[in-house]
Amino acid sequence: MELIQLIIGGVASGCIYGLVALGFVLIYKATEGVNFAQGDMMMLGAFVALGLVNSDYWALPFVPGVLLAAAIMGGVGYGVDRFVVRQIFGQPHFALVILTIAMGFVFRFVAGSIWGFTPLVLETPFAGNTLKIGGVIIGYEDITTIVVTALLTLSLWAFFQFTKLGLAAQASSQNQMAAYIVGVPVHRVNSMIWALSGAVSTIAGVLYASKGAIDPNIGLLGIKAFAAAVIGGFGSLPGALLGGILIGVVEPLAARYLPGGFSQMSPYIIMLVVLVTRPNGLFAQIYAKKV
Repeated sequence: MELIQLIIGGVASGCIYGLVALGFVLIYKATEGVNFAQGDMMMLGAFVALGLVNSDYWALPFVPGVLLAAAIMGGVGYGVDRFVVRQIFGQPHFALVILTIAMGFVFRFVAGSIWGFTPLVLETPFAGNTLKIGGVIIGYEDITTIVVTALLTLSLWAFFQFTKLGLAAQASSQNQMAAYIVGVPVHRVNSMIWALSGAVSTIAGVLYASKGAIDPNIGLLGIKAFAAAVIGGFGSLPGALLGGILIGVVEPLAARYLPGGFSQMSPYIIMLVVLVTRPNGLFAQIYAKKV
């Protein structure tokens, strides 16, 4: 029963890693760039939701408040691409890496300036509720996390497979110049994908906040999410989710059954093993490019 309990809790935590990793993959699929501020966007989205929902602030109903927070962070993502990232269009990818790392520090400073650096708790309707199955106790927050993550991942996969915007994003990722020539509004598509990434990060932040207190430093969770995206394979939405779940399950098992320190190292050990054995990730999608 203890093992089952650890696995269920690990799957729920892994879903949060996977959602943040989805943000990495969304931007990579559209631009072939990596947003290293993804974890900090998750953190800022969690604080925006807290400001809208908690009784000490705006006290909005939970679901409308979360949806409004996702919309606000979608606007932030759109603005970041429109007014910041677009200014380095055509520069080496290294420039985007440095820029997004700097943005992460800015997001942390903004969150700390508004909400402070003391851990805060998001008020949720399912806090403290549990479901007992046999000898296994599952928190409602874990159930919500798993269900929402599955639905969101399925929706994003369908978005890239069957919508014009999703197909345009993949086209601009493979060859921006060719996509522009055939009529794809590359800049607008990229901005929309950044907006979608901001909204997804907000959902991940809310789910993370439902499991405990939050502070501006939780953005560092993005490092584990990046490892999850690498393990699953950049460009693969299901791979990002499964990579996150793998890390989420291994961490509590390592903490329980292995010597101290292995739990913190396990995500990066798995990433190194995957990079050595399958450099493109476990579920990589490789496309041929015509030049």
